[in-house]
Amino acid sequence: MAWEEKDNCLYCCFTFKNFNEAFGFMTRIALAAEKQDHHPTWHNTYNKVEIWLNTHDKGNIITEADRKLAASIDKIAGI
Repeated sequence: MAWEEKDNCLYCCFTFKNFNEAFGFMTRIALAAEKQDHHPTWHNTYNKVEIWLNTHDKGNIITEADRKLAASIDKIAGI
């Protein structure tokens, strides 16, 4: 999986074996996001998690905070 720059966001889609794995992934991301005080926009359908990252209080652009959270998400995903 690779992050794409799309519409002033970093975007990535992750696919898992089932809903339980996808939800566990989201839970681990939530903990990392809370520690970084930077939160994703995401969507989950069954085994698929789509994530968009940008910094709302900087005018909805990609910032270093987004890149840092993306790196944390990659680590959680084992990338």
